[in-house]
Amino acid sequence: MGNEDQGNGRLPEANVSKARFSIIWLIPIISVLIAGFLLWRSLYNRGPEILITFDTADGLISGQTQVKNKAVTLGTVSSITLSRDMHHVDVRVQMNASAAGLLTDKSRFWVVRPRINGASVTGLETLMSGAYIAFDPGASGGQRATDFTGLESPPGIQSDQPGRTYTLVAPAIGSIGPGASVFFRDVDVGEVLGYTLPPGGVGPVMIQFFVKEPYDHYLHTNTRFWNVSGVKVGFGAGGLKVQMQSIQALFSGGVAFSLNRNSMEDEATEAPANTIFQLYDDQESADNAGYHERVPVATYLSSSVAGLAVGSSVSMFGIQVGSVTDIKLQIDQATGHARVRVGMDIQPERILSEDQIHSETIVSTLRALVANGMRASAASVSMLTGEANISLDFVKAGGDAKTYMEGNTLVLPSQAGGFSGIMQSMSTVADKLAAMPLDKIGDNANNLLAHADQRINSPEVRQALVSLRDSLKSLHELSDNANKGLQPLMKRLPEMSDQLDRTLKNANKLLGSYGGDTDFHRSLQAMVVQLGETARSLRFMTSFLTNHPSSIVTGR
Repeated sequence: MGNEDQGNGRLPEANVSKARFSIIWLIPIISVLIAGFLLWRSLYNRGPEILITFDTADGLISGQTQVKNKAVTLGTVSSITLSRDMHHVDVRVQMNASAAGLLTDKSRFWVVRPRINGASVTGLETLMSGAYIAFDPGASGGQRATDFTGLESPPGIQSDQPGRTYTLVAPAIGSIGPGASVFFRDVDVGEVLGYTLPPGGVGPVMIQFFVKEPYDHYLHTNTRFWNVSGVKVGFGAGGLKVQMQSIQALFSGGVAFSLNRNSMEDEATEAPANTIFQLYDDQESADNAGYHERVPVATYLSSSVAGLAVGSSVSMFGIQVGSVTDIKLQIDQATGHARVRVGMDIQPERILSEDQIHSETIVSTLRALVANGMRASAASVSMLTGEANISLDFVKAGGDAKTYMEGNTLVLPSQAGGFSGIMQSMSTVADKLAAMPLDKIGDNANNLLAHADQRINSPEVRQALVSLRDSLKSLHELSDNANKGLQPLMKRLPEMSDQLDRTLKNANKLLGSYGGDTDFHRSLQAMVVQLGETARSLRFMTSFLTNHPSSIVTGR
């Protein structure tokens, strides 16, 4: 048949059979479907690509480093290149679709890596997993953005952390830096965010800090802050004082605040956000600033004021009543006299209640105190450190010193105090000794000693001594004779006393036999009384002469 068809010029017919479906075709079909699904999912979850500029790419790896917020991955670094100016690093990040709505001009990025800031250590978890880029979406209301400038250090607060931001004003920041803690009753309630120098470098430094909720409600417009950085060591009237807030404040610095008197009672005084407070050097300065009533006074000193400084205390009987506000040396070019003017603020709130404080009354009280001998002087507080203060002491002989006014400032009389006062008193004593005629006194003493031997050896002195010896000898002989002559009498005195007693007994018997109220009875009774008194006198004289026989010669 085939040969015939070929001979006839026709092609042979093919045998057609139906194709069968093979199960092996499921594998590529499923692969294609999975690839399509993954491609669709990748395109669906893919968010915008953003550009973040950092100073360095330390710890960042293209294709591995992730962008996280609260440990949730929101993107991955796709490429890392140098900027055209070679000063920065451009990091391109492919963000997830879920983060697209969070990318605004208020968003912040920073690299989380191990850091040591003072006493705090952060980012230790990246030692094993590697560095990552942290993301803070920022406050709501920002405009969409794709180009960002990364932070070189973590921000102090994040947008979702409740609390308020405030500002401190200080002449210098000292040991305070970003990350320093804010303490309230030794509890860490916030941290310092940063500081801003004044334009041109002239003026106070502005320190921004954050206080967490609910501690921000403790801040009032009259709240006072003080520096607690490092360790404060001082010698004062109470001895050695060492003050340290905490180990964290020792290394990284810190500030502290406390509640003021009656501040919690006035709800209207709560400080709003961005309130500006003054930063004091220490707690003592902050407490002193809480006394609002101040009476300006001054005094003029002509002695040394070494160790006295602005802020030194003004005390009375060792109790602080004010502080020094100004120290100035004044020289009168016409007369050549020099003295030191010390300005002070008397703070009556330290010793008086609010209803007793009146400016006119305080001035009158100070004048009355001066009239009673009060004087101002520079006194030494510590011999070891040389610290001094102004002491208001009372003197017994202060003279007729008076007060007067310099504008609205009351000027108090003064006297030399402390070591200078001692030296001045010694100088006064030395001047009095120098004024004494010591040369004449010495000459007279020499003359007296030179003529003493001549006067003692003179005939008059010898004759007087001989006469005194003879007189004493005669007195001794008289005493002996008197003792010898009185001996018989002394022997008979007891016998005479006994006889007198017997006479009195007989008289009493006789008196009893003559009873009745007759003249003879009364006369006889009077005689018996007189005899009794005579007997008592005789016994007393006998006893006295027995003990003091020489009284007959001496009279006693």
